[in-house]
Amino acid sequence: MHSAGFESSRRSERAEAGFSIIEVLVSVVLLMVVALGVAQLFALGTSANFRARTQTSTSILAAQKMEDLRALAWGFDALGLPFTDVSTDLTTPLPTGGGNGLNPSPAGALTTDTAGYVDYLDIHGAWIDPANQDQAAYVRRWSITPLPTNPNNTLIFQVRVIPRTQVAGADAAGVRAMEETTIFSVKTRKAP
Repeated sequence: MHSAGFESSRRSERAEAGFSIIEVLVSVVLLMVVALGVAQLFALGTSANFRARTQTSTSILAAQKMEDLRALAWGFDALGLPFTDVSTDLTTPLPTGGGNGLNPSPAGALTTDTAGYVDYLDIHGAWIDPANQDQAAYVRRWSITPLPTNPNNTLIFQVRVIPRTQVAGADAAGVRAMEETTIFSVKTRKAP
Protein backbone atom coordinates (compact mmCIF):
# COMPACT_ATOMS: atom_id res chain seq x y z
CA MET A 1 0.00 0.00 0.00
CA HIS A 2 2.83 2.23 0.70
CA SER A 3 3.96 1.99 -2.91
CA ALA A 4 0.56 3.12 -4.25
CA GLY A 5 0.65 6.23 -2.07
CA PHE A 6 4.12 7.09 -3.28
CA GLU A 7 3.05 6.75 -6.93
CA SER A 8 0.03 9.01 -6.43
CA SER A 9 2.13 11.72 -4.78
CA ARG A 10 4.56 11.67 -7.74
CA ARG A 11 1.69 12.18 -10.15
CA SER A 12 0.37 15.10 -8.19
CA GLU A 13 3.84 16.70 -8.15
CA ARG A 14 4.01 16.48 -11.94
CA ALA A 15 0.51 17.88 -12.33
CA GLU A 16 1.32 20.80 -10.09
CA ALA A 17 4.61 21.51 -11.86
CA GLY A 18 2.85 22.84 -15.03
CA PHE A 19 4.52 23.15 -18.43
CA SER A 20 8.24 23.36 -18.92
CA ILE A 21 9.74 26.25 -20.88
CA ILE A 22 10.59 23.88 -23.74
CA GLU A 23 6.97 22.72 -24.01
CA VAL A 24 5.82 26.35 -24.15
CA LEU A 25 8.39 27.25 -26.82
CA VAL A 26 7.45 24.25 -28.97
CA SER A 27 3.77 25.23 -28.68
CA VAL A 28 4.53 28.85 -29.66
CA VAL A 29 6.60 27.76 -32.66
CA LEU A 30 3.85 25.41 -33.83
CA LEU A 31 1.28 28.15 -33.43
CA MET A 32 3.44 30.57 -35.45
CA VAL A 33 3.91 28.04 -38.27
CA VAL A 34 0.16 27.45 -38.48
CA ALA A 35 -0.56 31.21 -38.35
CA LEU A 36 1.95 31.91 -41.15
CA GLY A 37 0.37 29.18 -43.28
CA VAL A 38 -3.08 30.66 -42.77
CA ALA A 39 -1.77 34.15 -43.58
CA GLN A 40 -0.22 32.89 -46.81
CA LEU A 41 -3.46 31.18 -47.78
CA PHE A 42 -5.34 34.40 -47.08
CA ALA A 43 -2.89 36.38 -49.25
CA LEU A 44 -3.18 33.85 -52.09
CA GLY A 45 -6.97 33.93 -51.85
CA THR A 46 -7.02 37.70 -51.96
CA SER A 47 -4.71 37.75 -54.98
CA ALA A 48 -6.79 35.13 -56.82
CA ASN A 49 -9.96 37.08 -56.04
CA PHE A 50 -8.44 40.27 -57.47
CA ARG A 51 -7.30 38.48 -60.64
CA ALA A 52 -10.73 36.92 -61.08
CA ARG A 53 -12.43 40.30 -60.65
CA THR A 54 -10.07 41.85 -63.21
CA GLN A 55 -10.68 38.98 -65.65
CA THR A 56 -14.43 39.42 -65.28
CA SER A 57 -14.11 43.17 -65.92
CA THR A 58 -12.02 42.67 -69.07
CA SER A 59 -14.53 40.09 -70.36
CA ILE A 60 -17.47 42.44 -69.84
CA LEU A 61 -15.66 45.37 -71.45
CA ALA A 62 -14.71 43.25 -74.47
CA ALA A 63 -18.30 42.05 -74.88
CA GLN A 64 -19.58 45.63 -74.75
CA LYS A 65 -17.30 46.72 -77.60
CA MET A 66 -18.20 43.62 -79.60
CA GLU A 67 -21.88 44.57 -79.28
CA ASP A 68 -21.04 48.07 -80.54
CA LEU A 69 -19.24 46.62 -83.57
CA ARG A 70 -21.98 44.12 -84.35
CA ALA A 71 -24.63 46.87 -84.12
CA LEU A 72 -23.10 48.86 -86.99
CA ALA A 73 -24.91 48.67 -90.34
CA TRP A 74 -23.67 45.86 -92.58
CA GLY A 75 -26.19 44.51 -95.02
CA PHE A 76 -28.12 45.19 -98.21
CA ASP A 77 -30.51 48.03 -98.98
CA ALA A 78 -33.97 47.70 -100.57
CA LEU A 79 -32.43 47.54 -104.04
CA GLY A 80 -30.13 44.69 -103.02
CA LEU A 81 -27.01 46.85 -102.98
CA PRO A 82 -24.52 46.33 -100.15
CA PHE A 83 -24.20 49.05 -97.57
CA THR A 84 -21.68 49.43 -94.77
CA ASP A 85 -21.33 51.90 -91.92
CA VAL A 86 -17.93 53.45 -92.52
CA SER A 87 -18.35 56.62 -90.48
CA THR A 88 -19.38 55.78 -86.89
CA ASP A 89 -16.80 56.67 -84.27
CA LEU A 90 -16.65 53.95 -81.61
CA THR A 91 -13.76 55.56 -79.71
CA THR A 92 -16.08 57.90 -77.81
CA PRO A 93 -18.50 57.08 -74.97
CA LEU A 94 -21.48 57.36 -77.33
CA PRO A 95 -21.08 56.39 -80.99
CA THR A 96 -20.90 59.49 -83.18
CA GLY A 97 -20.06 60.34 -86.78
CA GLY A 98 -16.60 61.03 -88.11
CA GLY A 99 -15.06 57.66 -87.26
CA ASN A 100 -13.92 54.52 -89.02
CA GLY A 101 -17.09 52.46 -88.67
CA LEU A 102 -16.52 49.05 -90.19
CA ASN A 103 -13.53 50.04 -92.29
CA PRO A 104 -10.79 47.41 -92.06
CA SER A 105 -8.28 48.17 -89.33
CA PRO A 106 -4.57 48.51 -89.99
CA ALA A 107 -2.29 45.59 -89.18
CA GLY A 108 -1.28 45.58 -85.54
CA ALA A 109 -4.44 47.25 -84.23
CA LEU A 110 -4.63 44.64 -81.45
CA THR A 111 -1.01 45.09 -80.34
CA THR A 112 -0.57 48.87 -80.57
CA ASP A 113 -2.80 51.82 -79.78
CA THR A 114 -4.14 52.60 -83.24
CA ALA A 115 -6.23 55.75 -83.68
CA GLY A 116 -9.84 54.84 -84.39
CA TYR A 117 -9.43 51.32 -82.98
CA VAL A 118 -8.64 51.93 -79.31
CA ASP A 119 -10.27 53.46 -76.27
CA TYR A 120 -9.31 53.85 -72.62
CA LEU A 121 -11.41 52.99 -69.59
CA ASP A 122 -11.24 53.66 -65.86
CA ILE A 123 -11.50 51.04 -63.12
CA HIS A 124 -15.31 51.10 -63.43
CA GLY A 125 -15.29 50.73 -67.23
CA ALA A 126 -16.14 54.38 -67.92
CA TRP A 127 -14.58 56.01 -70.98
CA ILE A 128 -11.50 58.20 -70.45
CA ASP A 129 -10.41 60.92 -72.86
CA PRO A 130 -7.31 59.77 -74.78
CA ALA A 131 -5.51 62.91 -73.55
CA ASN A 132 -5.73 61.38 -70.03
CA GLN A 133 -4.96 57.80 -71.05
CA ASP A 134 -2.28 57.52 -68.34
CA GLN A 135 -5.19 57.42 -65.83
CA ALA A 136 -6.82 54.45 -67.56
CA ALA A 137 -7.21 51.11 -65.83
CA TYR A 138 -7.91 49.27 -69.10
CA VAL A 139 -6.91 49.61 -72.75
CA ARG A 140 -9.49 48.26 -75.20
CA ARG A 141 -8.41 47.63 -78.80
CA TRP A 142 -10.31 46.14 -81.69
CA SER A 143 -9.69 45.05 -85.23
CA ILE A 144 -11.92 44.58 -88.24
CA THR A 145 -10.66 42.26 -90.95
CA PRO A 146 -12.45 41.13 -94.11
CA LEU A 147 -12.56 37.34 -94.36
CA PRO A 148 -10.01 36.48 -97.08
CA THR A 149 -12.32 33.97 -98.80
CA ASN A 150 -15.31 36.36 -98.85
CA PRO A 151 -14.00 39.90 -98.22
CA ASN A 152 -17.06 41.72 -99.57
CA ASN A 153 -19.60 39.98 -97.35
CA THR A 154 -17.87 38.70 -94.20
CA LEU A 155 -15.96 40.56 -91.49
CA ILE A 156 -13.96 39.20 -88.57
CA PHE A 157 -14.13 41.27 -85.39
CA GLN A 158 -11.58 40.94 -82.60
CA VAL A 159 -11.67 42.87 -79.32
CA ARG A 160 -8.81 42.80 -76.83
CA VAL A 161 -8.99 44.36 -73.35
CA ILE A 162 -5.81 44.56 -71.29
CA PRO A 163 -5.34 45.88 -67.75
CA ARG A 164 -3.20 49.02 -68.06
CA THR A 165 -0.56 47.60 -65.71
CA GLN A 166 0.07 44.74 -68.15
CA VAL A 167 -0.04 46.53 -71.51
CA ALA A 168 3.69 47.18 -71.94
CA GLY A 169 4.73 43.65 -71.02
CA ALA A 170 2.06 42.01 -73.15
CA ASP A 171 2.80 44.13 -76.21
CA ALA A 172 6.59 43.97 -75.92
CA ALA A 173 6.68 40.22 -75.51
CA GLY A 174 3.82 39.60 -77.94
CA VAL A 175 2.16 37.34 -75.41
CA ARG A 176 -1.20 37.34 -73.71
CA ALA A 177 -1.35 39.22 -70.41
CA MET A 178 -2.65 37.28 -67.42
CA GLU A 179 -6.02 39.01 -66.97
CA GLU A 180 -6.59 40.20 -70.52
CA THR A 181 -9.53 39.09 -72.63
CA THR A 182 -9.66 38.66 -76.39
CA ILE A 183 -12.91 37.74 -78.11
CA PHE A 184 -13.75 37.08 -81.76
CA SER A 185 -16.89 37.27 -83.84
CA VAL A 186 -17.83 37.00 -87.50
CA LYS A 187 -20.46 39.10 -89.23
CA THR A 188 -21.82 38.11 -92.65
CA ARG A 189 -24.25 40.03 -94.76
CA LYS A 190 -26.77 37.94 -96.63
CA ALA A 191 -28.84 38.91 -99.62
CA PRO A 192 -32.49 39.70 -98.78
